[in-house]
This record gives sequence, structure tokens and C-alpha cells, in this order.
Amino acid sequence: MDAVITYVDGLDPVWQAEYASAVGGEVLAKRYRDWGTLKYLLRGIEKHIPSVENVFLLVSGETQVPSWVDRSVVNVVLHKDIIPERFLPTFNSTTIEMFMHRIPGLGEEFLYFNDDMFPVMDCSHQDFFRNGKAVIGFARHLVAGGKYKKRVRNSDHQARKALGKRPGVFFVRPQHTCSPMLKSESEEVYSYSENKIFEVVSRLRTTRNFNQYLFLDYLYYKGKTVKGKISNKHLSPAVHSPETIASYIVSPSAKLICINDVHMTDEDFVRYREVVQNAFGAHFPNPSRFEK
Repeated sequence: MDAVITYVDGLDPVWQAEYASAVGGEVLAKRYRDWGTLKYLLRGIEKHIPSVENVFLLVSGETQVPSWVDRSVVNVVLHKDIIPERFLPTFNSTTIEMFMHRIPGLGEEFLYFNDDMFPVMDCSHQDFFRNGKAVIGFARHLVAGGKYKKRVRNSDHQARKALGKRPGVFFVRPQHTCSPMLKSESEEVYSYSENKIFEVVSRLRTTRNFNQYLFLDYLYYKGKTVKGKISNKHLSPAVHSPETIASYIVSPSAKLICINDVHMTDEDFVRYREVVQNAFGAHFPNPSRFEK
């Protein structure tokens, strides 16, 4: 299986100029700032998911590729390589997610990582895929309160339509972790939904968007998922101290962790980032093959 990682460095002046020109206004820090932890995600993949064959780093442009990345090992993919030109530049992860399956050379089975998701314990191939099906947990929801839940519901309804099913009262939401995906099935639902996708993609997030759950929900409703949950722990600075997060990184009890950014002062961000980086450095002291 392969791995796809979406990454953005909001401090890149080239990226900032593109944002100002295309969007204007203040950049939402929690969505675009770099915690300096990408190398630990790559170290985690090498150490804890050895069945990953190829890693694809998906970025907006050349200036987004960290200088330490070994491009002879990491496959760098630019947005323009997979996203139609009329939708670029984009600063919306849900837009990017609509086109990931178009990455040249991508294998049939792949894991999609945001850059805030980290393998911290050993994972087998069977943790993510079994007999050609994806392993992931789903929750059911009735009320689509908030912008995020509306995108989740949109994705559910479109996946059902692609399979000739009517939207139901409830909608499903996959668990928030790295996503096991099947390229051929992604191509199939995309082919059916392309015109609708083109109607709703946008440079910034809106309540009309789909997200990656379109592809996971399609697997679910088609019977291409295995009932079960990926071992995952969600950590947030909104409710966890930096010391608590660091302790969990060093001594984890779940195979993957997700550290979501939140609104916080610059001073708090610097404090959290330093503690988190030090903890990852202790857990992953050795460079991976993905680093120069």
C-alpha cells in the first residue's frame, strides 16, 4: 500500500502571496500553520507501518517542500499535477481531497494522512486493509449542526446517489484518523460525481463542499469496508496540556494519534510546538530514509 500526505506551510512567503492575491483577508492560523512535525510523520510511517511502499507528499508548489525532504525517496506531487487549473490556487483541503486518486503512480490501496496524524505504534497491513476492503469505523448522525457536519452529510448523500440509493434520515461519518482508500473505487465515484464536484469545489471551505468522506462512504455503502476501528487517539490543545500530549507521544496506548490545531495565542502555540517536537524527537530519534 502507499501513503498520501497533504501538507501546507502557512509561513511560506510565496504561499502567503498567493493567498493574499486569490483570497485576501487574514489567514486562519490554525488551519495553515506548520508545527514542524512532518518529519515525525514520515519517521512514524517508516518505523511503524513498514508495509507502506511509496510516499506521496501533496503540496501547492515547490516552495512548500521542506529542504530536508529527500525527493529521490519521497514522491512530491503539486496541486497542478492533479487539480484542474480553473480551481487553482486552492486553500481548501476538501477541494484537494476530491482529486487525490489522480496522483500519477498511486497504488490501488493507499492511506491518506493529514499532516497532523502520526503512527506511534506498530501497524500491520491488516489494520487498514483486509481482502481488498478498507478497515475503518463509522458513526451515525441525525443532525447536521455546524459547517463540518454539513460537509459530512453532503458527502454521505452524494455517495448514496452514486450507488443509486436515496439519501436517508441518518448519515454516516468515518472515524477521524488516517483513511484507508481504494483508488479504483475512488475513480468510480468520482466519475459519477464529477459534474457535481465541479459545482461545489471552492478555494476556501463552504457548507456546499464534499470532503474525503465521499470516497469512504462510497466504500461503506458498496460493502467494501470491514467493520472495525483503526486504533487511534485524538489529542487537542483545547483540552490537553502540552505535557499530557507529550506523555502520550512518548508512551502511547493507541497505534495512531491525531493532534488537531486550535485557536490559541502565539505564545501558547510556541510553547505547545516546542514540547510536542521534543516528545516526537524522543520517540523518533533517528532520521528516516525520507530525509536527506
